[in-house]
Amino acid sequence: MKRRYFVKTGSTLALGIPLLPNTLIFNKLNPVRMKKEFDVIIIGGSYAGLSAAMALGRSLRHVLVIDSGLPCNRFTPHSHNFITHDGAAPAEIARQARQQVERYHTVHFHEGLAVEGRKAQLGFEVKTKSGEVFFGKKIVFATGIKDKMPNIEGFAACWGVSIIHCPYCHGYEFRGQKTGIWANGKRAFHLASLVKNLTDDLTIMTAGKPDFSVEQLEKLEKHRIEIVETEIAEVEHEHGLVKNVVFKDGKELPFTVVYASIPFAQHSDIPTALGCELTEQGYLKTDPFQKTSVAGIFACGDNSNMMRSVANAVYSGNLAGAMVNMGLTEERF
Repeated sequence: MKRRYFVKTGSTLALGIPLLPNTLIFNKLNPVRMKKEFDVIIIGGSYAGLSAAMALGRSLRHVLVIDSGLPCNRFTPHSHNFITHDGAAPAEIARQARQQVERYHTVHFHEGLAVEGRKAQLGFEVKTKSGEVFFGKKIVFATGIKDKMPNIEGFAACWGVSIIHCPYCHGYEFRGQKTGIWANGKRAFHLASLVKNLTDDLTIMTAGKPDFSVEQLEKLEKHRIEIVETEIAEVEHEHGLVKNVVFKDGKELPFTVVYASIPFAQHSDIPTALGCELTEQGYLKTDPFQKTSVAGIFACGDNSNMMRSVANAVYSGNLAGAMVNMGLTEERF
């Protein structure tokens, strides 16, 4: 009886791409187990990770993408300022990206959470929460960051919807609206200078003593930007859309949108456990080629850059993939 074989992605044969000797296939009668050794392990399968995987897949590198399915922007209804996908739902962009990457038959996916990593003789060993262990010559961390929500009622429900972090990603949609900035010091002043071009109705909420220089205060006053020092007690909203900000002294101010700067942490502690350095701001330190401080380890996306956008994640992932491929090439050629 003739055996039938199926490529994991389900689309490679349709593209007319020949199978390589190490291609992961499934025999209908005798299934082959998931391979354990790869050229590259990418931890994180959102925009940056998928972009890196595509660059590597197009160079026929054997890649494993480990993804837990929890992207940082999963609460955001629409993504903007990413050409060809402006206004699309983040999940839809990721779905299309995943579908396209799956066409490259040397790229494989594992749904799970990477919990441990260590240096091995020929590269790195990564262990998942389910206990599976994979080996890779190189690692790319595209793990993103975790936002630390303040203990303010209503804040989390509005985060990514009408409490936002970036005027480039969301500001146009709230142009001309009554706008708040919840920040202090340099960050607040920087945001105010950018957002002032989008609205004339702007208030800074410092939640404490304002930390501005005399020159900055003069500019804020010149542009009629009010400063409120009282701490915030609650954000009143309807389905994530801000209505009022309630202060601890009982005062309320109506807003349509609030820009906020909140602390974050690395989504994965594996990079630092492997010795990767962090910047003063808490990002993974990388050079212009997305290399971390540890040889063989690369990082891309939100975990290594404060320019938090889909476009930047895709760019840095593409660059990381190319640089990883270059490293593998130099080691063998």
